[in-house]
Order: sequence, then structure tokens, then C-alpha cells
Amino acid sequence: MEDSLINPSLRLPDAIPQADSSVLQIWGGQSLQGHVKISGAKNSALVIMAGALLCSGDCRIHNVPKLADVERMGQVLSALGVRLKRDDTTLEINASELTSSKAPYELVTQLRASFFAIGAILARLGIAQMPLPGGCAIGARPVDLHVRGLQAMGAEVQIEHGICNAYIPGNSRRLKGAKIYLDIPSVGATETLMMAATLADGETIIENAAREPEVVDLANLCISMGAQIRGAGTSTITIQGVSKLHSTEYSIIPDRIETGTFLVAGAITRSELSLSPVVPDHLIPVIAKLRDIGVSIIEEAPDCLRILKTQNLKATDIETLPHPGFPTDMQAPFMALLALAEGDSIINESVFENRLRHASELNRLGADIRVKGNAAFVKGVPILSGAPVLATDLRAAAALVLAGLAASGKTTIQGLRHLDRGYDQLDIKLQKLGAKIQRLSSTDSDAVLSSVK
Repeated sequence: MEDSLINPSLRLPDAIPQADSSVLQIWGGQSLQGHVKISGAKNSALVIMAGALLCSGDCRIHNVPKLADVERMGQVLSALGVRLKRDDTTLEINASELTSSKAPYELVTQLRASFFAIGAILARLGIAQMPLPGGCAIGARPVDLHVRGLQAMGAEVQIEHGICNAYIPGNSRRLKGAKIYLDIPSVGATETLMMAATLADGETIIENAAREPEVVDLANLCISMGAQIRGAGTSTITIQGVSKLHSTEYSIIPDRIETGTFLVAGAITRSELSLSPVVPDHLIPVIAKLRDIGVSIIEEAPDCLRILKTQNLKATDIETLPHPGFPTDMQAPFMALLALAEGDSIINESVFENRLRHASELNRLGADIRVKGNAAFVKGVPILSGAPVLATDLRAAAALVLAGLAASGKTTIQGLRHLDRGYDQLDIKLQKLGAKIQRLSSTDSDAVLSSVK
């Protein structure tokens, strides 16, 4: 692929289809077979792109997934004066001419992760203006932890008319090291404050920090640029600020949620698949629950997993928790799997309060799921049947794809803009495994949708 600058307009690249009115058609019941190449982690890629703002030189980032969210993040950085060049899965970022402290409203409101760049922008320029974030409507995700942390480091922060305005008073234009306690282990707040602290004057300690692998990935990027960070991956992160960071070359970790989704794809279709590259330690709670359900998974190599054919799926209970607990991003895919398991399961969503809307869509396929508050009561059924369904968020879209793979007949899924935000060509990867799945363009899908109304 030829090098290409990321376009600062709202146009998405050819690798990411325009999906607002496209649909996926899935003819279920097909056995899958083969190897899945796992892409770079979405949640790492987005925050690492923000972390590159801390460096005034070149950052060469490898294993960058081809996602709509990555494209939007690139558009945000371009609007700030950052130069970007992409060649397949490698992204070159040069923030030497970071000229603007104000991120564009129309982009940030579509992508929550772009708000996390406020820490890096403030650390570099001494001032930042960031619209309040958007993203999937899966519950309240306030930015108060980010704000209080930046204030503890000496920033003046005000939120007016949907804009977060922050600046460093005085002549030094540097944040001050501080001791910060997070009320909850927020991934976004941990990442924002860790980035801000890398260039602060003095030592910053973040207590009750998020422990997710993506936090560790960001820390490792910053360390590769000369930052002094200890404790990433634990609940206490210590950052000794430095005056400047240097250029680096860095590779993003594999996406643990994509890995988990394909493990569920193997289980729900009773198929045998191999997956690499993976980091098994990032998947401990997911693998444990799959084994509770009766699925056999073996570690063929340090970076390769194989899921074996499973005939009988058993019910189990799940509660989502911050890492190292069961990830909320795997809750929807597991709901699809448990819909076909023998017995009754209970899923408690304790991370986001509005993340069970896919239950009603799974019921359209023949599942027996009852939602009460933040709990879903799943009664396993012997079969699912294809039907037209609507994806309500990113992981809900994945759950409907998985259910469609197992259902008899044809499933038509709308709302692909959600799917393309976080999965790198999921439909193409499934096609290569033998799934009968087809993406229809907006023109073709219009006829399909009118026929099922």
C-alpha cells in the first residue's frame, strides 16, 4: 500500500466502508475452520496516538488496526497540526508542529477516546480546549476524574458550553507532580493523568489506578520515549516528570477483545480455530469463563491459542468488573453464547448502566433473555433463528454477528458503523474461516431493508 496522509476531513479511508446504511447478511449454521490473525488493540491504538503528542519528534507506531475510530483519532490529531502518514498497519506521527490547543467539536463528540488527549496537549502547550466526549451510548462516563486530577497537578479547569478549558497558570507552563486518588479505577482518567504527568515538574502518584493491559501499553510507549513510569498494571502508578520526550518506534499489543470475540465465534459455531498473535495473560477471565461453559482452549505457543470443537455448552454466571475481572467489552458476546447454553445464566453488568440493550435484539433471534436493572437472566434455548436486527453499540454489534453465525436461516444486521469502530474487517476475517457472510453497500441494503420491513 502506498503511503497516504490521513485526511482531516470526515471521509473514511477505503479500508473502512461507509457503514451508516450498510448491512451484514449472515447465513448461519456454517462450521468455521482455520487461523485468525488478531489485529492491534483498538483501545491501545487510540490512546497511544494521543500519547504521541507528548513527543516533539517522530513516532513510528506498528500494528495499528484499520478502524473507523483510528481514522477519527487521526482526524483529531490532524486538526491540531499533527502530521500523520499511514502505510498499511504502520502509522507515523509527528507532533513537532502541534499548533492548536483546541480539538474540533464535530470529531471529539463522535469519539470518547479523543478527550483523553487533553492531558498530553496540556503538558505540551500549557493550554487545552477539549469538547466533552461522545462514543457509544452505553452509560454515563463522566470526565470529573480527569478534571480533578489535572487540577491537583496545578491546572485551572473550567467546563462551559460543553467545552473543557484547561490551562497552566504562571510562567513555567509545566504541571506540578501530585498525589492523586481515583474514586474508581477509570481507564480514561488513568491514561489522561499518566500522560500529563510524564512532562510535569516532580513526582506524580496515581492511586486506585486502572490496571488494564492498554494502560500498560501506553506506559510502555511513554517509557520508550524517555518517560519515567513505574507500577503500570498495578493499582499505584508513579511517574517522575521529565522535561522532554524523544522519538520512538513502538508496536501495539494484540486486541484482547477481538481475540475473545473469535474465541466465542469458535464456541458458538462448535468449530476449531487457532488465533495469533495473542497475549494469554490478558485473557485469563475470558478463558476461565469459556472453560466453565465447557469449551476447551489450549495454548499452542506463547502467542497462539486454539479453541477445540465443543458440542455441549453449559450455563454460567458472569459479573463484569474492571481488570483483572471479566471485561465489560466481552459481556455482549458472552450473552449470545449463553443464549444457546443448557441451563440458566445470570449476567450482571456492573461497569456501565446502559449496556444490555442487545438483549432485546438477541430475543428477536429466538433467545430467551429477561433484563431487570443491570442484570440479564438468560435461559438457554436449543436453536436461534435468523431475523433482521439492529446493533445499538460496538460490542452489541459483535454479539449479533456471533448469534447470526449460529442461527438457522438468514440474519440481517443494521448499524454497522458501530461494528467498524472497533473490529478490523471482522466480516472478511469470518469469510476466510468459512462463514457465509456478506456486507451489502448502502444502495443494495436499501432494497434488503425495504423487503424486511
